Amino acid sequence: MTKTVLSAAMMAAAAACAAELPVADFTQEVGKVRPELHSSGFGPTICSLTQQALDDVRAMGFKSARTHDWALINANQRVCDWHHIFPLVDLDATKPENYVFGPTDYLLKRTREEAGLDVFFRLGTSIEHSGPKVHFNSLIPKDFDKVAEVFAGTVRHYNRGWANGHEWNIRYWEIWNEPDGFNNMFCLPEGDAGEDDAGTKRNNLKRRELFAQLFVKCLKRLKGEFGDSIKVGGPALCWLNEDYFRYLLTACKDAGVAPDFISWHGYKSDPSEFSREAERARKLCDEFGFTKCELIVNEWHYFGNNYTWTDMQHCSDPAVKARIWDGPDSHNGIRSACFTLAALVEMQSSKLDQAFYYGCSHVGSWGFKDELQNKYKVFYALKLFGDLMRDYSVRCAGSTVGTVTTFPVRRADGRKGLLLIDYGGTEREIKVALKGVDANAKIKEVVLDYTHDLVEPDLKSWERPRIKDGVLTLWKPDFFSAAFLLTFDE
Repeated sequence: MTKTVLSAAMMAAAAACAAELPVADFTQEVGKVRPELHSSGFGPTICSLTQQALDDVRAMGFKSARTHDWALINANQRVCDWHHIFPLVDLDATKPENYVFGPTDYLLKRTREEAGLDVFFRLGTSIEHSGPKVHFNSLIPKDFDKVAEVFAGTVRHYNRGWANGHEWNIRYWEIWNEPDGFNNMFCLPEGDAGEDDAGTKRNNLKRRELFAQLFVKCLKRLKGEFGDSIKVGGPALCWLNEDYFRYLLTACKDAGVAPDFISWHGYKSDPSEFSREAERARKLCDEFGFTKCELIVNEWHYFGNNYTWTDMQHCSDPAVKARIWDGPDSHNGIRSACFTLAALVEMQSSKLDQAFYYGCSHVGSWGFKDELQNKYKVFYALKLFGDLMRDYSVRCAGSTVGTVTTFPVRRADGRKGLLLIDYGGTEREIKVALKGVDANAKIKEVVLDYTHDLVEPDLKSWERPRIKDGVLTLWKPDFFSAAFLLTFDE
């Protein structure tokens, strides 16, 4: 009797332990791998684009490229922004000779043909960090009808061959970017700040009202001419600003026009926030009757909780700079890379329709390499997910428990792969409840960690991944964040 009771107790304890482990269950198919959630602002450039740089862009395996800020990364080139395409705003926007499409044509051709990326076209302007009261390109336009006509001419050029154009069937057209930003995107001539807090609030409400007018006018103009052949929306708010979206969606509903998508940005340190935001955004759109409105996060990136925007832009303290830019917890280090992978996994089962990792410039704090062309850890994270999307088509049941996230996937031929991410964990040993894999399977391990970049590590016998009693055990090479791609030869 005692032996039977003890055995039952041990079994219960084992079951409780397994329940606390992250799960990778290849016996449960939960959907298809969704490539549209792996896109970015990274694309080719007009000038000084080496074959290696082009190969690097292709290597990350993105589906689409968003054209925002491309005027900033193509030095001396007049591309993408509406004031570059239509530089003399007093001219007739219905006449093709008043447009300058050449540089943008060339850049988008490279994007499509050389980089192999779909185009997500941001209509409007790049960000302008010119100070609180000095603005040129980001000033609120004086003539909203003219802007709408220029946007229509741009779509017509790229999709219907107008003005010696193309028939590229660019599907997504986004109206503006971050109009809720401050002194950089949709600016009053005197600057966005008021004389006091109350004045600033009045200015922000005024800017919101004006933008809603512009958004509705452009949305109606584009949908009126192009109908369902394109999807039009926006406006890429700085964050999921529900009050702003509510005002904008009210203006759309009152005007009798529905956006095809809404978009916003997310700079975070918690990957699970993307799903929660998408739930709120879905509920908001449905409340207005826009049940078919797609949800797009078109700028997202790791932003650590141990530094601020001011630290990044203006800090002169060497210790703070080192914390931001050096070591495993840095802005583009291994912790950032594992956040990136965990976020990409989280998005796969969210209500998001598309997502775009930021940035656009290849080099620098929002790029994928430093000034000496050394690749950041985030490059390898993005490449790893791009490779996974290319090779695997079926998602199986995974989970996140504590710092560990699992993403089990299958190929069309049935072969199995497991992406395993430890984001912020400080223990070397990782255990996963594994189902649907033979206990005697030969396991191949590729690791991305503080000292390895997508390589098979040189492991001691006790460090090799193993399966026993339905539990997969593996070891990180160090005590920092790490990610693994495991494949099984059964």
